[in-house]
Amino acid sequence: MNTSVRHHSTPTLLLAIVAGMLAVACHEAPPPAATGAPPSVGTVTIAAQTLTLTTELPGRTSAYLVAEIRPQVHGIIQKRPFTEGADVKAGTLLYQIDPAPYRAAFDQAKAALAVAEARLPALRSRSERLAELAEARAVGQQDADDAAAALAQAEAEQAAAKAALESARVNLSYTPITAPISGRIGRSAVTIGALVTAYQPTPLAVIQQLDPIYVDVTQASVDLLGLQRALGSGALTNGDSGRTVSLTLEDGTPYPHEGTLEFRDVTVDPTTATVTLRMTFPNPDHLLLPGMYVRATVEEGVLEHAILAPQEGVLRDRQGRPMAWVVGKDSAVEQRMLELDRAIGDKWLVREGLEVGDRLIVTGRQKVRPGAAVSAAPASTDQATPAGEAPTGAGAR
Repeated sequence: MNTSVRHHSTPTLLLAIVAGMLAVACHEAPPPAATGAPPSVGTVTIAAQTLTLTTELPGRTSAYLVAEIRPQVHGIIQKRPFTEGADVKAGTLLYQIDPAPYRAAFDQAKAALAVAEARLPALRSRSERLAELAEARAVGQQDADDAAAALAQAEAEQAAAKAALESARVNLSYTPITAPISGRIGRSAVTIGALVTAYQPTPLAVIQQLDPIYVDVTQASVDLLGLQRALGSGALTNGDSGRTVSLTLEDGTPYPHEGTLEFRDVTVDPTTATVTLRMTFPNPDHLLLPGMYVRATVEEGVLEHAILAPQEGVLRDRQGRPMAWVVGKDSAVEQRMLELDRAIGDKWLVREGLEVGDRLIVTGRQKVRPGAAVSAAPASTDQATPAGEAPTGAGAR
């Protein structure tokens, strides 16, 4: 009997335990219900502003004037009074070629002219007398003609002697070689005692004028076409200082003087599809030397209604296209596909996709999805960028 009682009491005990647990569960507080509050996001309000757009172009410096010094007569160098690497003035003596043979040739030509001129008076008088006698039939006409021919020949010899004397004078004047321009002279290719020849291919020295100095930069022809279209359509306007350019040196430091855009070349280089722009910069301290690599910042124009978007508010889809989340009507999230121009500081210059007054989401983006309602509040990111020059960054489309 006892065994039978224990067998039936075990299920009864289990049922009692289960019933007790259910009763406790029924008296526990229910879980908190979902509040339904929209996620919070930080936004910046898009505003238009005026920007001066610029582009940075690579280039190299070149001398404003270059004079290659070459002899114009043969001879031996007697003097070289200049100092290599020094500044020289126009007209300064650079080399002296031995003038002795050219002075002798000059004296000889001068004497030949004197001989030719000494014969003229007698021949002129004889020609005039015979001409008068021939009219009176006192002498034959042939004698008068011979006298006139002798006079003409003597006058021609005088003219030839004058030309020979001038040639000798010019050659003698070429024996001192002077500086044709003011500037800095480089190393000398010859020394005293060297034999030089007229118009030899190798220059004796090179003078370069460094103040002012040229800067030649290259611009892609496709960028030039885009700029011309933008200016033609009115999207960009020419600024007040459209010809003023600034310069950045090879080590990244800014050049202290502003330059002037002189012209754009009229020919496109077919190998690089670029156009050369020439600029002029003052160089009083000779900081710029020919051949230096520099970067010039050139003004493209003024954009009157520029839309700038913080870079943290611009995303990329799976195809790499730029996009953004915007808080639209009824606080619903909208997805916008963007067309970007360039990076300006920590912002993107937006061509299409955003309008003035749009609230761009910059924080809390991981909580949103298109069409969902959000609670928008101004973000701490400063939306406004002061108007000024906008350097070219990496373009994006």
